[in-house]
Amino acid sequence: MTLSTAQKSQKNVMDAFSKAGDLKKRILFTLVALVVFRFGTFIPLPGIDLATFEAFFARNNDGLMGMFNTFAGGALSRMSLLALNIMPYISASIIVQLGSAIFPALKALRKDEAGHRKMNQYTRYLTILIAIVQGYGMAVALENMDGGSIVTMSSVALFRLTTVVSLLGGTLFVVWLGDQITSRGVGNGSSLIITAGIIAEVPRAFVQTLTQAREGSMSSATLLIVCALIFALIYVVVFVERAQRRIVVQYPKGQMGTRSLSSKNSYFPLKINPTGVMPPIFASALLMLPLALMQFLADSSQSDMAKTIELWLTRGGIGYMVTYALLIIFFTFFYTGVVFNPKETAENLKKNGGFIAGIRPGASTAEYLDYVMTRLTTLGAFYLATLCVLPEILISELAIPFVLGGTTLLIVVTVMMDTMTQIQSHLLAYQYESLIRKAHLKGRL
Repeated sequence: MTLSTAQKSQKNVMDAFSKAGDLKKRILFTLVALVVFRFGTFIPLPGIDLATFEAFFARNNDGLMGMFNTFAGGALSRMSLLALNIMPYISASIIVQLGSAIFPALKALRKDEAGHRKMNQYTRYLTILIAIVQGYGMAVALENMDGGSIVTMSSVALFRLTTVVSLLGGTLFVVWLGDQITSRGVGNGSSLIITAGIIAEVPRAFVQTLTQAREGSMSSATLLIVCALIFALIYVVVFVERAQRRIVVQYPKGQMGTRSLSSKNSYFPLKINPTGVMPPIFASALLMLPLALMQFLADSSQSDMAKTIELWLTRGGIGYMVTYALLIIFFTFFYTGVVFNPKETAENLKKNGGFIAGIRPGASTAEYLDYVMTRLTTLGAFYLATLCVLPEILISELAIPFVLGGTTLLIVVTVMMDTMTQIQSHLLAYQYESLIRKAHLKGRL
């Protein structure tokens, strides 16, 4: 019986994977690093009565704390050393990238490799500062929670110092672990850590949803609608993330030695959503930062203004929805400008002799690419905002866990797709290396 083309292709991929030792080592390193991260989320902060805190968290996990806990992989509900997770680093990245768009000195650093290293260094310094501020705010908030019964240390100064140092160390460890995954594993380390935390919370969320249906607080029809909506969102994410706008690029005839080369066409692909999961992650991180500060101010000084802002930005409210959607739209346009530069792309096409049919090379090509990219970005921003905000309405109305929302599904599906693409790239590179080695061996014979 002959194998079909799909079966032969799958067999070739499996054979290549079984022989690709470096790729298997990378995948194993990534899995071990993620397991280490998961273990870290179970190491508690010193000076905390865990039973009292868990009881307090169970009563107050619907708003900011529940959302933060989802991105932290449950670390906040256990008040572990990794409670801040990688969010201070994400916040620092937002600030540095916004600064690079405003200040010419920072913008100039993005043009070469040394400048990128310098910006990464600034991001890490800012991460330390943000982690210290958030760690201190969390220490003060813990002292005020549940009448002060959560903290077991008698010395306030010692508890605050211990909490800040512990949370700072946990954040820096997670950042370092993400860098190691990026350089020695497969996929983007920071995104994979966030994804691993979200996936770890999925079983608990499903059990909670099924419990609601069994106890009667959610009807069977509603449960089926929620399940159908989840599968529909996954389908939409896969469809849109793979969608491309292909621009035909033509290359004129050329001469190579005595051979005349005919003209050829190629495609320049433009994704509908070139920013991936960055806008929702940035928007969530930026919302968490002021909300955490407002909660801290409301607990410590009982400020009416702090309480008003916190109430306005409470998850599920109209203020939160509008602000979240606007932040996603803003970061979609902003990050698209970071990852795609029409002028540089047009200049590279001109240097290589390529041109778009009916468009003059140079400035006209840059204007055309900018026009097309603006339309695609508008569509991508609407897609991201709708995907992330509309499920939030159902979450707030039906008390569904945040981990089953559009934001988390987008992050998980997109990161998994990007990781699989990297694995395929490694396999393809290994197959080419094998062919080159075989060609050299045959040449020697």
